[in-house]
Amino acid sequence: MTTVAAYAAPAAKAPLERTTIERRAVGEYDVLIDIKFAGICHSDIHQVREGWGEAIFPMVPGHEIAGVVAEVGPGVTRFRAGDRVGVGCMVDSCRECENCVKGLEQYCLKGMVGTYNAVGKDGEPTYGGYSEKIVVDENYVVRIPDGLSLDVAAPLLCAGITTYSPLRHWNAGPGKKVAVVGLGGLGHMAVKIAHAMGAEVTVLSQSLRKKDDGLKLGADHYHATSDPKTFEELAGSLDLIVSTVSAPMDFGALLSLLKVDGALVNVGAPEEPVALNLFSVIGGRKTLAGSMIGGIQETQEMLDFCAEHGIGAEIELISAAEVNEAYERVLASDVRYRFVIDTATI
Repeated sequence: MTTVAAYAAPAAKAPLERTTIERRAVGEYDVLIDIKFAGICHSDIHQVREGWGEAIFPMVPGHEIAGVVAEVGPGVTRFRAGDRVGVGCMVDSCRECENCVKGLEQYCLKGMVGTYNAVGKDGEPTYGGYSEKIVVDENYVVRIPDGLSLDVAAPLLCAGITTYSPLRHWNAGPGKKVAVVGLGGLGHMAVKIAHAMGAEVTVLSQSLRKKDDGLKLGADHYHATSDPKTFEELAGSLDLIVSTVSAPMDFGALLSLLKVDGALVNVGAPEEPVALNLFSVIGGRKTLAGSMIGGIQETQEMLDFCAEHGIGAEIELISAAEVNEAYERVLASDVRYRFVIDTATI
């Protein structure tokens, strides 16, 4: 066991504070990682505040982890000390079910083990990336290519893969018209990745406040959803819409923008149920779908793609002591576009 410093929420809705946690000893197939940077994801806030249901406390959030290997177990073959690595939203799964065997560990039929706010196979709670070090089985660690700086790579481990996976699955690319709803931590990555895939990209945002940013990030068009003319102008024109918003949306209005056989894919996860008139999918053989992160192999594929295309997150680097302020700013949409903690400040 190793004692490391971390930032944790002691109870639901409580501010995060500096503390210490125990990391397990490095096992045969484990990798000990010196964490350099940890992204702040909106889901960290949902879980600290129990917006998605009862949670485990004390909680050390953080599933956008970039660092350097410090030590490996004797059975580890994929990594060695000094390697630049990342850890995303999961640190284990059953490895045997149909989905795990297909490389879809995030949909493990027995339930994947989250990087934090979960219970590992050893019966102990998992603690995330707002900490100095982490020990992870090598099968759930990915390599960060040399072309990516660790600070801008950290958010790729959630925001990057969460948007890359549906864009790849629903065949975003040349000749496809793709819209991204919301230009935040996830949305800005979706724009960059969809543009790099060769799609024609539209941003749908509440206002035109971030229009200049959206166009610089790779969007071809930018429309305000608060303007009724947007829905007249774009009706029936899109192949794929990726919604990154974690608040209830007018799904009927968004579905009206799709062509026949188009898909609206949700990667944002509102805390409340949403209403839907099924005629909005029946008329046009449309798909309303969801997508959750990606498997380990696909996460590596995403990192390699981002390195090849020079894609990193747009970040604001903060000290660990600023984390509670950062949470409030995320809720106020006051970040361009991802907070990343410099873990040397923990």
